[in-house]
Amino acid sequence: MPLPAKAFQHWLHSVAPGMNTADICRISGVKRTTLAQQLVRGKVAETTLVSISRALGLNPLVGLAGFESYAGLEGQSRPPTPAELVSQIATTDLLRAVIARTSTGEAAAPALGSAPHATAVRNWVDAIDDGELRHRVSAATGVAPQNYSAQLTANRLSPELAVATSRAAGVGLTGGLVATGLVTEAEAGWPPGARQSALAALSDGELSVLAGDRLLALGRMLRRQEQEHAQTEKIWENLG
Repeated sequence: MPLPAKAFQHWLHSVAPGMNTADICRISGVKRTTLAQQLVRGKVAETTLVSISRALGLNPLVGLAGFESYAGLEGQSRPPTPAELVSQIATTDLLRAVIARTSTGEAAAPALGSAPHATAVRNWVDAIDDGELRHRVSAATGVAPQNYSAQLTANRLSPELAVATSRAAGVGLTGGLVATGLVTEAEAGWPPGARQSALAALSDGELSVLAGDRLLALGRMLRRQEQEHAQTEKIWENLG
């Protein structure tokens, strides 16, 4: 759910009391028309607050924490679990780590790509799901399980739903926001090198199984895309 416009304007006046809308948009890169439309609709996107916070040198989590849906973000001290950290490592980086270990016998792996990666949201939810997570999130938010699953299939999750997922799983509140790309690892308070350390802590067997699972999931996704493409082509052929 986007942020209420009135509450957003109150926040904006508190963090930038001497700046007008034109100044805010100029330094943040948010289009004036975009901000105006959001204010008129009464709903401001979380990404707008994040862009403005960064432009003002503020941590976006502090700003978001002032809104009811994101209460508890400020001062969030619970670190991400090792499984969450590993979920934010791209499949290609996992495969490079497997190759590095098998060729050198050492746990050190090449430098990791930045988070989030192409399947970061799905991998994050899988990492914290005990088998009943989707049902708990649905009960807490009113979002139907099939709609929730559809978002995961598309590798996306609204910020509010990401936080609700964290709460339902009993983990820190920042993991989903990093996975969706709303905030960075540093803004979320993740220690520098945390993902690399979590990767290094995996045994060779754990790393190989994880990489294999990722490849299987990638294969299923590619096959589904190929089937959908073939079906689309067949429809066009039938239409002449």
